[in-house]
Amino acid sequence: MLNKWAMAVLLPAMAGQLLAGCTAGGKTARNGKDRLVVVSTTGMINDAVRNIGGDKVEAIGLMGPGIDPHLYRATADDVRKLDSASLIFYNGLELEGRMTEIFAKMKSRGTPTYPVTAGIPLTELRNPPEFKGKHDPHVWFDVELWKYAAESVRDGLVQSDPPNRDHYEENARKYLETLDQLHSYVTKEAASLPPGSRVLVTAHDAFGYFGRKYGFEVFGIQGTSTASEAGAQRIIQLADLIAKRKVKAIFVETSVPEATIKALQKAVQGRGWDVQVGGKLFSDAMGDDGTKEGTYDGMVRHNIDSIVKALR
Repeated sequence: MLNKWAMAVLLPAMAGQLLAGCTAGGKTARNGKDRLVVVSTTGMINDAVRNIGGDKVEAIGLMGPGIDPHLYRATADDVRKLDSASLIFYNGLELEGRMTEIFAKMKSRGTPTYPVTAGIPLTELRNPPEFKGKHDPHVWFDVELWKYAAESVRDGLVQSDPPNRDHYEENARKYLETLDQLHSYVTKEAASLPPGSRVLVTAHDAFGYFGRKYGFEVFGIQGTSTASEAGAQRIIQLADLIAKRKVKAIFVETSVPEATIKALQKAVQGRGWDVQVGGKLFSDAMGDDGTKEGTYDGMVRHNIDSIVKALR
């Protein structure tokens, strides 16, 4: 097994070899079944590619269940997948911080590469003070904003594969209708909670767009990136708030270790309020393939159902 020093040297070198191999004219890689090979970073993006691309694409996702994109490093297998791609979709807004430079270089050397958040109006992006001048990248928690991402996937597929334009546009129309239905469901379920009960405390600041759209106060122990440390002062502040307002539940995230939430729970209990852990929410990654939570629709429904049940 390679030690950390060897991996730190090997993977950037492999990425450099990959980038050097990209031709200026781009690629039209297809698999043996003549399908477009499309690589996406997160499961949420890959879900849009699967639905919009249908049987015309081979959809490959890099980051599986439980993976934290803020801390993700490209593996040797990722390099091979990227090298085989006809086109690449990634979130952007520095979500994939350690890979952003690779995507930019690949695009400059000919591989069509799209940040799916590029079409979102800047006025719709959150830029809270704690993010220190950067935009919040967790746009998928506002289902209406995620429609912009779906449209970016549609447009990228059409541009790379014009003969199948009608196929992609029809599938995108159906997918966007599904997102409209999902948005209506989340809105209805959120409204079933009294306004005073809509307080969402999670491991990191991933749910800001969710809170803004669906009427929740949102508090994270860590900042927008899980690379930041959860300070003792932040846990004390949140423990005081939870005990004072008698918040019924706090939530673990599937892609973030449980230790900080457990520490917060213990601090709240020390103040005389028995706050519960309301279950696990999917934040930066979806569930396992083949499960309901392994789809964008199922993941969002799981989250709102879990939140409403625990806080009610």
